[in-house]
Amino acid sequence: QLQLVESGGGLVQPGGSLRLSCAASGFTLDYYTIGWFRQAPGKEREGVSCISRRDGSTYYADSVKGRFTISRDNAKNTVYLQMNSLKPEDTAVYYCAARTGSFAVVITSAYDYWGQGTQVTVSS
Repeated sequence: QLQLVESGGGLVQPGGSLRLSCAASGFTLDYYTIGWFRQAPGKEREGVSCISRRDGSTYYADSVKGRFTISRDNAKNTVYLQMNSLKPEDTAVYYCAARTGSFAVVITSAYDYWGQGTQVTVSS
């Protein structure tokens, strides 16, 4: 069974950093495009970043560009989201998702498999 498990969330101060992990089982991660999404209370789920299954090209939402970095470690079958210079506005549940398509898009309907989410809270 294909599964995605997010980890690495927690409570950090503004300006701090976290690295989220998305570990895959039941499939080889590099055959899929992997996206990161987030959802804050009362808000719609929004795309954050993704990495293509084919060439490793990446996409970042304007709100996180320059602060977040998505990467793969194929040996560990894991995708990471390094989050630096965190802001209170980044507080949300973060989800990773997988799709077979190769284009780097962060449209929720385009993704086939979802993890359970990990909470990120940025607060003083």
